[in-house]
Amino acid sequence: MSNRKLVLYISMSLDGFIATKEDDISWLSIVEKEGEDYGYAAFTSSVDAYIVGSKTYETVLTLTNGVFPQAEQFDCYVITRKERPSENGITFYNRPIEELIAELKSKAGKNIYCDGGAQIVKMLMDKDLIDEYIVSIIPIVLGDGKRLFKGETKRINLKAISTKQYESGLIQIHYVKEQ
Repeated sequence: MSNRKLVLYISMSLDGFIATKEDDISWLSIVEKEGEDYGYAAFTSSVDAYIVGSKTYETVLTLTNGVFPQAEQFDCYVITRKERPSENGITFYNRPIEELIAELKSKAGKNIYCDGGAQIVKMLMDKDLIDEYIVSIIPIVLGDGKRLFKGETKRINLKAISTKQYESGLIQIHYVKEQ
C-alpha cells in the first residue's frame, strides 16, 4: 500500500456553511486578492486525484460554462448514485466510496484531494477515511445554508499542525487525524 493520504481541502463560512440553500458560493469571492492563492498551488502540486460529489460537480459546471477545470489537472472522480460513462477525463463513480479510496491508496501516486460537498464529506467521515483536513474559514456569517459538517458522525480526534491568518481575514487550519 502506498502512503497516499485523502485530504479534505475546502472553504466554509465562519458559521460552518459551504453554500447557501440555493447553492450560491459567490460569497467566497470576498477574500479574492490579486496574487494570493491561499496555498492552493502548493497544495495542488501535492495531489493527483480529485474527488467531488455530483452536486458540487454540477455547480462548478454552471459557474464555468460547462468546463470542469479540475479534469485538466487531476484524475477526477465524481461520486454519483447513477450509472454514467466516463467523459472528458472524469470517472463517474457509483460504488461504495471506501472501495474507491482503497483502490486509489493502493496505487502509487500523490495525495487525493476531496473538495466536497457535504454529503461526500459525511460519507468519508462516517467511514473514517479522511487523513487530513485543510479548512479555510471565510470571514462571513451566512446565517443559513448547506453545512460542511452535517453532524451525526462518530468522534474523530484531530491534531492541528498549522494555522495561517491572511490579510483578507481568511484563516486556514490544517489538521491531521490522530492515530
